[in-house]
Amino acid sequence: QVQLVESGGGLVQAGGALRLSCAASGRTFSSYTMGWFRQAPGKEREFVAAISWKGSITNYADSVKGRFTISRDNAKNTVYLQMNSLKPEDTAVYYCAAGTMSYNSSSYHYWGQGTQVTVSS
Repeated sequence: QVQLVESGGGLVQAGGALRLSCAASGRTFSSYTMGWFRQAPGKEREFVAAISWKGSITNYADSVKGRFTISRDNAKNTVYLQMNSLKPEDTAVYYCAAGTMSYNSSSYHYWGQGTQVTVSS
């Protein structure tokens, strides 16, 4: 069992940056791929980024490639999402999830409650 709690969301102007954190409880955190997804109002939840259990493999959605960076610290049971050059279209609730490496949300078994990111133009 893994419990996930996101933090770091907020309101930022276009071009700004935010760093999201996801703190996990449970001894098996380091065995899971960790992912970030987001859901904007009226839209389906979409994949943002994922990182393998060792941190050696990362994947990104095309829409965030080059702007966002996912990382993890297994000693701290925490995964991060550094978001730079934010755009208004990045506005969404951001969720972290634990599971297996995939772009598909169904491959992730544990989810946090989400944190709101709002980017103003």
